[in-house]
Amino acid sequence: MTSRTIRVLVAKPGLDGHDRGAKVVARALRDAGMEVIYSGLRQTPERIAQAVLDEDVDVVGLSSLSGAHRVLFPRVVEELRKRGLDDVVVIAGGVIPAGDVPALEAAGVAAVFGPGSPTSAIVGYIKDTVAARDRGALRR
Repeated sequence: MTSRTIRVLVAKPGLDGHDRGAKVVARALRDAGMEVIYSGLRQTPERIAQAVLDEDVDVVGLSSLSGAHRVLFPRVVEELRKRGLDDVVVIAGGVIPAGDVPALEAAGVAAVFGPGSPTSAIVGYIKDTVAARDRGALRR
């Protein structure tokens, strides 16, 4: 585990207007001692990447219920790379079919948490992954 406070940006790319799940996850991460920034609804990949840079976060959590994840999530990863943010861990949640997960992982999304995922699994994944990255054990 890492002894410092983990910083997470929770973002809703695209036109998806449903953010209850993102807010539930944000609250669980805060309750677990993480510092969480919620970017709000209808964000562009460019604005999300700039917020990641501005806020100096360790993890960006993307949420989508609109079906646009196969286009928007890789674009966010691309925008992060353009800004030299290759070490930021990108995770995803929402209504994402299992068949889409390999393409998202190939695009740079580290993990996908679908409906019904326990918030404890998300918290544990973030803590373990950031600790591994901080130790130099995680190479993206």
